[in-house]
Amino acid sequence: MKPSAYIETSVISYLTGRPSRDLIVAAHQQITTDWWERHREHYRLYISEFVSLEASKGDVHAAEKRMIVVNQLELLEVNEIARELAMIIIQKGLLPREAVEDAFHIAVATVHRVDYLVTWNCKHIANAEIQKIIAKTVAESGFELPTICTPEELLGE
Repeated sequence: MKPSAYIETSVISYLTGRPSRDLIVAAHQQITTDWWERHREHYRLYISEFVSLEASKGDVHAAEKRMIVVNQLELLEVNEIARELAMIIIQKGLLPREAVEDAFHIAVATVHRVDYLVTWNCKHIANAEIQKIIAKTVAESGFELPTICTPEELLGE
């Protein structure tokens, strides 16, 4: 069986966005496109309603492009257990209150036992220091944190 991957909104934004003038962002966009075109078929891809909601915001034309990708992916339920875990992450101060959507991405992927949470959000999600403390909290709730990584880490090269 293929491993599962929760695709966070930043990946979809990099995949569908106009090429950036920022060299680092442009490189991330190219890496994302390479992964999407050559490696995504090796995974079962999932999102949550939070990805759909975030992707639908902003510039109408950009949102339309993001939603084309979103609509190809399987939706994971934001169940009560995921809601509780996200609130624990926020209430313990592991993520700031303004990052509640990020807590939900982590919680949904965790509760549904997804293998990988794929993101370019290195401030709140793909952050080694934060992952360590969130992994402890998740374990206390009886779950294992998915491997949190960027598309680059799944290129297998």
